[in-house]
Amino acid sequence: MMPFSGIDLASWILPIVAAVVGVSVLSGTRPVWPEEVPVAMAPMACWWRVLDNAPPPRPTVDGVSTSLVIVESPAKAKTIAGYLGDGFVVESSIGHVRDLPQRASDVPDAYKGESWAKTGVDIHNDFKPLYVVNADKKQQMAHLKRLLKDADHLYLATDEDREGEAIAWHLLEVLNPKVPVHRMVFHEITKGAIAEALANTRELDRRLVDAQETRRILDRLYGYELSPVLWRMIGAGLSAGRVQSVATRMVVERERERMAFLAAGYWDLTATVATTDGQVFTTRLVEVSGRRVASGRDFGDDGCPDRDDVLVLDQASADALTVGLQGRTATVDSVEAKPYRRRPAAPFTTSTFQQEAGRRLRLSSSLAMHAAQGLYQKGYITYMRTDSTTLSDTAVRAARAEVRERFGADHLPDAPRTYANKVRNAQEAHEAIRPAGDRFRHPDEVAGEVPSSEARVYEMIWRRTVASQMTDAVGETVTVRAIAEVGPEGSEVGREATLAASGTVISHQGFRRAYEVESDDADGEEAERVLPAVAVGATVNVNEVVPEGHTTQPPARYTEASLVKGMEEFGVGRPSTYASIMETIQRNYVWKKGSALVPTLSAFAVTTLLERHFPRLVDYDFTAAMEEDLDQIANGEAERVPWLQSFYFGSDDDIGLHAKVTARLGEIDPRGVSTVPLGATDDGEPVVARYGKFGPYVQVGEETASIPDDVPLDELTVDRALEYLNTPGDRDLGTDPETGLPVVARSGRFGPYVSLGRLPERPSPGSPEARLMALPTSRREVKVAMAYLRLAAGRLTGAATRLVLTVPKRGVGKKALDRLEADVRSGSTPTEALARSAELGITGRPLAGIGDVLGLVDGLDPDQPPDVVLQGILEASGYLDEVRADDKAESRLANLDAVAEVAADFPDITALIDEVDRQAEADDQPRPRTASLFQTMTLERITFEDAMQLLSLPRMVGTDPADGVEITVQNGRFGPYLKKGADSRSLDKEEQLLTITLEECLEVLAQPKRRGRTVARPPLRELGVDAASGKTMVLKDGNWGPYVTDGEYNASLKRGDAVEELTDERASELLAERRMKGPAKKKR
Repeated sequence: MMPFSGIDLASWILPIVAAVVGVSVLSGTRPVWPEEVPVAMAPMACWWRVLDNAPPPRPTVDGVSTSLVIVESPAKAKTIAGYLGDGFVVESSIGHVRDLPQRASDVPDAYKGESWAKTGVDIHNDFKPLYVVNADKKQQMAHLKRLLKDADHLYLATDEDREGEAIAWHLLEVLNPKVPVHRMVFHEITKGAIAEALANTRELDRRLVDAQETRRILDRLYGYELSPVLWRMIGAGLSAGRVQSVATRMVVERERERMAFLAAGYWDLTATVATTDGQVFTTRLVEVSGRRVASGRDFGDDGCPDRDDVLVLDQASADALTVGLQGRTATVDSVEAKPYRRRPAAPFTTSTFQQEAGRRLRLSSSLAMHAAQGLYQKGYITYMRTDSTTLSDTAVRAARAEVRERFGADHLPDAPRTYANKVRNAQEAHEAIRPAGDRFRHPDEVAGEVPSSEARVYEMIWRRTVASQMTDAVGETVTVRAIAEVGPEGSEVGREATLAASGTVISHQGFRRAYEVESDDADGEEAERVLPAVAVGATVNVNEVVPEGHTTQPPARYTEASLVKGMEEFGVGRPSTYASIMETIQRNYVWKKGSALVPTLSAFAVTTLLERHFPRLVDYDFTAAMEEDLDQIANGEAERVPWLQSFYFGSDDDIGLHAKVTARLGEIDPRGVSTVPLGATDDGEPVVARYGKFGPYVQVGEETASIPDDVPLDELTVDRALEYLNTPGDRDLGTDPETGLPVVARSGRFGPYVSLGRLPERPSPGSPEARLMALPTSRREVKVAMAYLRLAAGRLTGAATRLVLTVPKRGVGKKALDRLEADVRSGSTPTEALARSAELGITGRPLAGIGDVLGLVDGLDPDQPPDVVLQGILEASGYLDEVRADDKAESRLANLDAVAEVAADFPDITALIDEVDRQAEADDQPRPRTASLFQTMTLERITFEDAMQLLSLPRMVGTDPADGVEITVQNGRFGPYLKKGADSRSLDKEEQLLTITLEECLEVLAQPKRRGRTVARPPLRELGVDAASGKTMVLKDGNWGPYVTDGEYNASLKRGDAVEELTDERASELLAERRMKGPAKKKR
């Protein structure tokens, strides 16, 4: 086979010839020679087509020369097209165009037999990735190829970070252009920036592509190795990730701290004092007889003071001090003045931007980045994924011009301010987030051109950037201390009480002027507070003393903003990943209570498993070191292949990811890692919370009770767990005389209801029966495993017989199967029919195949544990070999392991098959008829008669005498209603379902049908003003549950949002999330 087979020789030879004879396609440029590409399965490398810096001649207006410019998004394309004009066609790739296969069906046929195909990474060949074009991008790629046919030049203008560089490279690989290619980069979308980028194109940065590719491979190997462990040991649908698992651990560790926290009570006093000339100010008690009065920060998490020399006031001593101080005269003991100076904060990085957007604007990380993305693509701000605090010279000049024009020269430092990066290896982009251009547009100009959420984000960025180039805020802080006699010598409350007050006077506002009244930079502790001028020795009168009790609070839960800050401090993650990590962990592991992130029991289980068995993979320092290694690859200081080899296969320092998973799998105790101790009952019995196949539950001894998914573990006390365990079960109301079935009232997931007949008892969570019920029985490999267990137990069914005879294939065809089934129908058991195969006329290969199956049983030891029997019979049958060769072997083997683990919980095969049959029989039973209780009913008060009336619904009231059509009444999702044919009418009350007559139904039907909405329900609560829209927010109860509205947008409350606890900030956040999804529906 020729070495150039399949390669377009012309595309190789022509540039070489041109270079030799001195003719270049672009003035002053040279072709770049082919280099070895790190992706063997990708199409032929196109690195050499990316030319050096000089751009081609400007395309002529008459269209003689045209250029195709490709960016990521349609919005970005639209903005850039307006700047480039004629001669340029600007199109978008609509995000990433290629990736590793997401599922087995994505793998090309040529690679489906490879052992590594399921991961898309050839771990035996330098970790070369297998890329496939995303299914939703194939049409767009075809469109770009058509446009490229008419283009003379191709410009790749994707973002300047790793992801953008990778997209550009993938476009190059997919499009395989035959025209000169130019890499065009910019960090803001303005006319000047685009012109400069066009004039200064560069080559693709292979180091950035390598770095992005290494991260993608690393994340794929990490997830594909560890996630199956979680499926087997904890539950389906769980995932592990290099960064997400560490972020989840941070949230779990904070919750553990809260669970271990012991609250302490303490008291303090505030006293209003007046000078001799009547000036009043507020002080607080700071010392009693020389001992400092304890405050909240003096206590540890164990509820005890950290120091012995502080005085902890209880209510009695606080009350005594109050009486002793009231009406006393205090003498000023000291007046201390200290200079106050505060520097402005650095311009925004991605991390600090997300933190401030969360704190000031109550935006989640994803919403903040969504707004910033919109502003960037429209040309209002610079690129928003950066860990740099640097401003370009152009930006510094623009910021200083704003300061001089709007705040005066006295607020402008003599020299530009610079800020050092505090993040190691800051390199995602080369400038902080700032307003775009060489003149910063004022927020008032921008507000009318963008949505309100983007306008607020722009204003925040503008203020931060301008403030960063302003003078310090300067002033003076004065602290006054005064001493009062409060009791006689040796009294219980002490003899002297020291009162203190502090005030700050700002003499020069400096950067604070950029924030005006909007900013809480000028609020809180640093707000100006002027104290009266008093001298040492002067007296003040104590007018009013107020004692106040406090309780120490546990460490605050993370919010998205504080979690991003924590990740940055640990060196975990990068600007491009923060927002996506916040979204990822909220799928399975974290939910929001207000803005606080609360971990689920599944998060505890996964974190515990990883900490105990794979501690290095969730170690903060190790993860940060990985980030630095990846940065070194991006900087050309390290090679990716040796690094991946070390991580996956191991080195002298570590055994490697693959070996860890293989070696430690057998050490994992699924029940142990899924258990969180809560305490003990009065008689010493442990109380635990667990995550099981059916979700979270609590357990004491053998008793279990399911608990809601959104119970914060720090609130799940022993008493609360016992409440769940002591919740009354079914309440028998009587027996239906017609059917003889019991009528039962019970509490369900969606509220209380009654049933005609008893629902099958669900096994206790965590029990062998519950684990058996949780198996994915619809999966073929599970069905096959159960069939072979039935074969081993001599309990074959017709379906099981077919499976053991045909999986794997044994030559037993339809004719032989039909004869066996006919014999079963005549009275034989499946096992007897198999033994009589020869008598039934089955011969040749089918008979030999049946003999092989029967031979499997002969070699079994019935006294062995069920899991050992299963392993042996599957191995001997050849089925395991078939599964191992499958392209979905990983997940299928995991399911077989799950069956074996469940089987091990049963004493023998007979007991296991008995339980399988019992559950199957229960599933085959008709479901009992059920009816929800009316809102006016309770489980405790409902009677047998009430229940029978509820079970009679829907009720046929009668027929319309005019046309003979039946009229029925029933309860629906939107309340009670009556129905006649296709016509329906709402009823006012649920009780009408039981009492309404035919005549009354006809009267209701005779009335015109109410169109649109019925009478609006009154609001549950009026909230504050939404900062984004300026409209009043209202909390309402709708047909789909409670929601918040500003009159234009409606946003449903989410899990963890309690109606009673909903704050204005959380309501604004919910509305902001709703706005990001698109415009509100217009009312008809």
